[in-house]
Amino acid sequence: MKLICSKSNLLYGVNIVIKAVPTRTTMPILECILIDASQGEIKLIANDTELGIETIIEGTIEEPGIIALDAKIFSEIVRKLPDNDIVITSDESFKTLITCEKSKFNIIGKLGDDFSYLPVIEKNEPVSITQFTLKEIIRQTIFSIADSDNNKLMTGELFEINENKLKVVSLDGHRISIRNIELKNSCETKKVVVPGKTLQEISKILPGSAEEYVDIYITDNHIIFEFEKTTVVSRLIDGEYFKIDQMLSSAYETKVKINKRELLGCIDRATLLVKEGDKKPIIMDIKDEFMELKISSFIGSMNEEIEIEKDGKDMMIGFNPKFFIDALRVIDEEEVTLYMVNPKAPCFIRDDSDSYIYLILPVNFNSAGN
Repeated sequence: MKLICSKSNLLYGVNIVIKAVPTRTTMPILECILIDASQGEIKLIANDTELGIETIIEGTIEEPGIIALDAKIFSEIVRKLPDNDIVITSDESFKTLITCEKSKFNIIGKLGDDFSYLPVIEKNEPVSITQFTLKEIIRQTIFSIADSDNNKLMTGELFEINENKLKVVSLDGHRISIRNIELKNSCETKKVVVPGKTLQEISKILPGSAEEYVDIYITDNHIIFEFEKTTVVSRLIDGEYFKIDQMLSSAYETKVKINKRELLGCIDRATLLVKEGDKKPIIMDIKDEFMELKISSFIGSMNEEIEIEKDGKDMMIGFNPKFFIDALRVIDEEEVTLYMVNPKAPCFIRDDSDSYIYLILPVNFNSAGN
């Protein structure tokens, strides 16, 4: 095999596919990036058997062929070569020569036949959304997936398609994040759980254009994302997702309209008095025209008042400040509306059209030493 490619094109492709190279594996071939120049185009592929990424890059194929190269070494070589054309040549014994200007690297590759290609999946009608929208949906929900594998379903996000509506849900046992999106076309009804890791990697490699679309194909076991010249294939998480609708309620005793930036700034300041791992709640004391926010810890205490528009009863309620910060940071509106029933029931942050809903469970601040 012999191919010539600009450093920028090659590095761009390597940076995309390396997201699917496993950090630990018992199969050394999976630690490689496959360069497939056998079909008239230069494909870079990586696959950890759960997540596979393939991208096509521009370049010249002088001799077709396939080679698998150690991803870590290959990516570092490409990154540190001069900004010029890179020539990659490999022979029958998988010896690979990488040259650029006066630099020459000789490394040993592996037989490409052993590589695990992306599974061939029969595609149905795609769900199409803009790159920007998909990136935003992920940003606005990914923070509330669970970190641990104690409940596998909580490490993923629900993608539910119903006619021309897409609902994306994440939860970790303490909070729920929901985004509702209108699609340009009606699609077949689907309900699948996509691994959080897949969505995080897609978010990193998506250019985020508001004009360009991502085509999403869903099968029984896999989800495929296609954009520009990149294909991402991921296994789905098995199992029945939680019955979210039973947890949602439109009833409230207290409704608060508040400036988002002021509320976020205040809670953020309050966390200065909370050490990492310390579970001190922020207490919201809601009165007619203002909300007083209070926090007390071993370091000290803080209180601050914010003007609000209130409908309903006065209330005092406590929350984990981090959960409120995470939700407020991804809401783009200037004003947010909070809905509460009582100090032991969830608080909802939602807009009038329910395009976003954030549910946050309160904490018992009386037992927290306040």
